[in-house]
Amino acid sequence: MLSIVKIKKVALAVEKTLPQIADAVNLIAKAFKRGGRLVYVGAGTSGRLGVLDASECPPTFGTDPNMVSAVIAGGESAIRNAVENAEDNEQAAVNDMIDIAVSATDIVVGIAASGRTPYVISALEYANHIGAGTIGISCNPGCEVDVIPDIAITPVVGPEVITGSSRMKAGTAQKMILNMLTTGAMVRMGKVYGNLMVDVQASNAKLIERQRNIIMDATSCSEDKAKEALAESDGHCKTAILMILADLTADEAKNLLDQHDGFIGDSFVDRPSH
Repeated sequence: MLSIVKIKKVALAVEKTLPQIADAVNLIAKAFKRGGRLVYVGAGTSGRLGVLDASECPPTFGTDPNMVSAVIAGGESAIRNAVENAEDNEQAAVNDMIDIAVSATDIVVGIAASGRTPYVISALEYANHIGAGTIGISCNPGCEVDVIPDIAITPVVGPEVITGSSRMKAGTAQKMILNMLTTGAMVRMGKVYGNLMVDVQASNAKLIERQRNIIMDATSCSEDKAKEALAESDGHCKTAILMILADLTADEAKNLLDQHDGFIGDSFVDRPSH
């Protein structure tokens, strides 16, 4: 019961930051539309959460792996193992930003439960210096990560159940926020139709079946019709949906989607007459 109460408090704390989350989604979507990237930066648990969210975007939304990426203090080995003093290395943060060529078109999201992690602060300051958009996620109002970025998302979750273990309440809040940032931005990019992830990449049998189910849900067609459209569209779920909804060939559907930045709804309105 205690754990349920604590999780509810975390959700309520995140709810209070929804206006800032909405502003951040808008900032990220604008960056995507001009060809920019979303870059998560963190250390320890916060860094791992950034890596997790970034790694889920390509299979879920069909994005290029570089569109949403993550940098963790200490490098890839820090994903599985603690790297001593990595979070205190300010110059390493600058070097990491330079290594991935962060530019003014990008958005850098600094994640730090305490809001005082030198590595994250340094990355945000560098991003500000070069003109990139910056977002800070912390749980400590008035800290550096709450003050430095263009937008600060700061849920106040209270003391941890186990003192100092920020993977718990703070980590849960951060994960919820990261989910909302990428999901909201991908909706703004036309990668969701209704509540369906229509740009899902099918890399195994389970996902191929999911594609078929998505097509059937979106169009109320038969399984055979979904399979046929999916085959004709070279496995592109969104194209298959538009083909069925608007009675188009695969080429016509692809062209319409290109003209409307991948939005099925807009493409459907402007479908050619047969």
